[in-house]
Amino acid sequence: MKIAVAEFIGTLTLVLFGCGAAVLAGADIGLAGISFAFGLALVGMAYGIGGISGCHINPAVTIGAVVAGRTEASKALVYIIAQIAGAIVGALILYIIVTGKGGGYGVAASGLGQNGWGAGYLGEYALASAFVFELVATFLFVTVILGATAKGAPAAMAGLAIGLTLVVIHLVGINVTGVSVNPARSIGPALFAGGHAIGQLWLFIVAPILGAVLAGLLFKSGLLEPDAA
Repeated sequence: MKIAVAEFIGTLTLVLFGCGAAVLAGADIGLAGISFAFGLALVGMAYGIGGISGCHINPAVTIGAVVAGRTEASKALVYIIAQIAGAIVGALILYIIVTGKGGGYGVAASGLGQNGWGAGYLGEYALASAFVFELVATFLFVTVILGATAKGAPAAMAGLAIGLTLVVIHLVGINVTGVSVNPARSIGPALFAGGHAIGQLWLFIVAPILGAVLAGLLFKSGLLEPDAA
């Protein structure tokens, strides 16, 4: 139960403040501000709930940790259900806020921070570009997470290293896909945005999971695991 509550709150926070920065303040803070909102939300949760659940707040991270042998497979479903539920509630809270704007706010037209690609979406990158970015970015993100939380790594710095990595990923990739690297983060806003967001959701589930599995296999092989003292 503790793990479920922690992962629910953590993922809710990431979606509310990350997507919220894009929807509520994007015009004022720009791409860099949105990037830091996602990264700093993760840093805060890493130190807030990391001691309880490890602060995965991302199904891809959970799957990568299972493949690497860091998390018990029997617990993975608890993590993932809590993460998706948290993302949906985070998106719901954001939806309630934005639709209360004077003059109205059209979620279908203006979005809710959902991910996407192609004509009409940010940089209008093609499907192949979106898939490659999400796969590679998730692989590198999960590699950092598994490395920063490995035995012998400076534990006090793990949250900061992971959060800053998420900032960099967003700085590079927002115009490509809006940056997912996290199926739960994509599912929550897509459910409320509807339309193309739902139709394109598969990519933001498949590519991050594949990237995470590759990172998990890399650590499972021992190639990036620190040598025993």
